[in-house]
Amino acid sequence: MKKSTLILVSAFLFSVVSFAGIFYAKPTTSPSKFSMLTEAQKADFLQSINSDCTWNGISLKGKVQFVTSFPDIKIQYVTSFPDLKVQWVTSFPDDCGEWQEVTSFPDFKVQIVTSFPDIKVQEVTSFPGM
Repeated sequence: MKKSTLILVSAFLFSVVSFAGIFYAKPTTSPSKFSMLTEAQKADFLQSINSDCTWNGISLKGKVQFVTSFPDIKIQYVTSFPDLKVQWVTSFPDDCGEWQEVTSFPDFKVQIVTSFPDIKVQEVTSFPGM
């Protein structure tokens, strides 16, 4: 009888530990918004986009269409401490931070928000980029 009790207790403890592991496992997905990152993650992120001027695989240069829903990037206009400095051009938006506004066939779509942006943007007349 002691042997069967020991087996039963062992099976119970194993199931409790396994069940608890489901609820306390670390999430495998990464944050989907810049504002959800920790300060260390934000610093790493900014260093990574500094070299290739992309955000989530989207190049931060080119033709931009403004939308009110289903954007590729949510931006907030700021006057200081931007993530990206944007210069509006009428043709050839080939460099980092150079954007050309279009109504069709954009490279990416942008929605302007007042809170919880993906990227904070400052409009400039010269020296666009990070």
